[in-house]
Amino acid sequence: MDLKRTLIDLMPGPLVRTFAAPYIAGKGIATGVAKADELHSKLGLYSTVDLLGEEVFRREDVEATVQLYFRMIEALKDRPYASISLKPTQLGINESEAYCQDNLRRIVEAAAPHRLHITLDMEDHHFTDVTLRMFKALRDEFDNFGIVLQSRLFRTKEDIKALHAKPCKVRICIGIYREPTEEALQEKPQMKEKLFEYVQLLLDHGHYPEIATHDEPLVRRCMEFLDKRGVAKDAYEFQMLLGVPRTAIQQEIVKRGQIVRLYVPFAEEWQYAEHYLKRRLAANPAMAMMVMKNLFGS
Repeated sequence: MDLKRTLIDLMPGPLVRTFAAPYIAGKGIATGVAKADELHSKLGLYSTVDLLGEEVFRREDVEATVQLYFRMIEALKDRPYASISLKPTQLGINESEAYCQDNLRRIVEAAAPHRLHITLDMEDHHFTDVTLRMFKALRDEFDNFGIVLQSRLFRTKEDIKALHAKPCKVRICIGIYREPTEEALQEKPQMKEKLFEYVQLLLDHGHYPEIATHDEPLVRRCMEFLDKRGVAKDAYEFQMLLGVPRTAIQQEIVKRGQIVRLYVPFAEEWQYAEHYLKRRLAANPAMAMMVMKNLFGS
């Protein structure tokens, strides 16, 4: 077993909570809404509010999750600077594709009258095909629906080419799931190079890239390319995680008149917040140093 992963899994709950504080809005919908309000009013930042939790199996738990999303929509409906992310494993994919797609439709349909955008998150490679199928089916019906693609996967170039013909918002990121060598790149520099390539490909196919990275040289490379190409500043955006210290570059982008959107997770149960942070730490142990900077102002 991966020693790094084992050590992270053994971290006690109180320590995880200390590390999690900058990265998670808190417990309950109100904390996610309040953080979205604060980020916009103080810093001009947008948010995608995310309910933490995966691998929901029981139908009654899936229905409870759907109801939580309805409450989120009601809470966020008058906030054009906010959007919502969904995960297939929260919404019934473990039972069937049809059941999950029906739940997705219920949520996206409820959000549509409020022009509240919904993003369908991409989980590990086992779910890529089914996630894309459900997205394409619902994109026919709804314009407030976007998708996530991961630059680490070998298949992503073809997935972009095969996306829905209607232009859509696509969060392009390197991805956090550790994937096997036969499915994905293993080195971060290669993943970042592919991310830059896929930003261009998404634009070529008429889509709205949501460029999700904390790598400042990569952000600046994208900005330079997009400026030279003459891409309108409202035809793409940058996305980052709540808590990662990138205030300077975020404010620089905001002053250019562009959107920077932070991923703002909250939890209904603390165990889901712990799982989220442990996965983030395993993917990027440098986060621990970022947290220490946030905690002690160094």
